Amino acid sequence: MKITIACVGKIKEKYLEAGIAAYLKRLAPYVRVSIVSCPEEKMPLSPGPAEKAEALKKEGRRLGALIPKDDYVILLDLKGEQLTSPQLAARLADLALSGCKGLSFVIGGPFGLSDELRERSQLRLSFSAFTFTHQMIRLLLLEQLYRAYKINRGEKYHW
Repeated sequence: MKITIACVGKIKEKYLEAGIAAYLKRLAPYVRVSIVSCPEEKMPLSPGPAEKAEALKKEGRRLGALIPKDDYVILLDLKGEQLTSPQLAARLADLALSGCKGLSFVIGGPFGLSDELRERSQLRLSFSAFTFTHQMIRLLLLEQLYRAYKINRGEKYHW
């Protein structure tokens, strides 16, 4: 299986870049993961509802173009389903067993995700009731993917 992480914006903090690189390296023996991104829509300091909606549409189109056509799509969404780490591991194993060749996780920008992306997704997943930056969630997602692959292989994660 190949995993694509499609997201908005660039990572600006060095500590996040370092963590992302570390987890990509840890995941390499288990699965191919690529991170693709599109630019964040430029917005005024206090955008109105119409400006936010237009930004979501534009970012949604750009993100949609990054997702491989036949992938199973999982949106990271504050209002999505919350899974435990073992439940995520089981979902990934089920997808692999069902013949899923590609899986795309989609991380929106500061204003969230477009309705078009929600319609295209097969699962909406929330990491927490807390709100995280869209840059930080990339690192958290990679850590959870690594944990899921360790669980599925019966390997220890904590010593």
